[in-house]
Amino acid sequence: FLQEMARWAGSKKKLTGRLGQAADLIREAGYYAIQERASAVTEDHLRQALKAREFRANLYEEKLHQLVEDGQIYIQPFGKRVGVVHGLSVLTSGDYSFGIAARITANTFVGQAGVVNIEREVELSGPIHEKGVLILSGLLASKFAQRFPLCLSATITFEQTYSLVEGDSASAAEYFALISELSGVPVRQDLAVTGSINQKGEIQPIGGVNEKIEGFFRICKRMGLTGTQGVIIPEANIQNLMLRDEVVEAVREGKFHIYTIKTVEDGIELLMGEPAGEMTPEGDYPEGTIYRKVMKRLEEYRERLDSRG
Repeated sequence: FLQEMARWAGSKKKLTGRLGQAADLIREAGYYAIQERASAVTEDHLRQALKAREFRANLYEEKLHQLVEDGQIYIQPFGKRVGVVHGLSVLTSGDYSFGIAARITANTFVGQAGVVNIEREVELSGPIHEKGVLILSGLLASKFAQRFPLCLSATITFEQTYSLVEGDSASAAEYFALISELSGVPVRQDLAVTGSINQKGEIQPIGGVNEKIEGFFRICKRMGLTGTQGVIIPEANIQNLMLRDEVVEAVREGKFHIYTIKTVEDGIELLMGEPAGEMTPEGDYPEGTIYRKVMKRLEEYRERLDSRG
């Protein structure tokens, strides 16, 4: 019971003050205890109550997961792809919140438009999400425009989303998709990402971390756990982890994984399997690194643009 109250509070160190909701849970657990003619409410009765409450509220989640399983929503938690990252978001239906994965894609080409947020162009991007994309643009310039101007046009979008996109918790995933597209190095599709970035490349904590992890776990479970699947979260969110028993058990058994990162470079190495690279005093990157491959692509774009006047 205390674990559930901590989960509602979103912290291992705090308990919720929503006493009415807690009392409702106890009453429902008491019903199951009476049905079994038990002398006291036990942990099993509380689990029954939680499961029943979720079943009554999760129809929307089930429908979305069914669409994923049927191939109508493109989420494939296996293999590798260039410029494609699975981001994580939280949806709310009534008083029930759940996590869902979304495919984030990036395209790049010669030009000077910078990073274009497709959601913004069609007025489906909230101000916080747009701020995240602008921060991404600033980070990209700081990494790759120390020796020459950034000559780049790029588009980023959430695929198969048709409502307002808000929040900056996908800015890390958007950055990884862009770096993958520029470098040509594919991204692991069995790992989903959540986390916001700042202009220094640090990964900042986000909300709804438990729901996001559980949402991707349920998709992987429905499509078949491979033992390599997992999520990447900000290190600062460790204190917020209060996961359901099935996820904890899967992690314990090595069927699912939770990775924490502090910088975008940590995430690049996890997702792409190669070091990001550290900038030299001349503003370049060592050979054999992801950032060096990005730099070469940007140099090619600049030369092509210069050749056309």
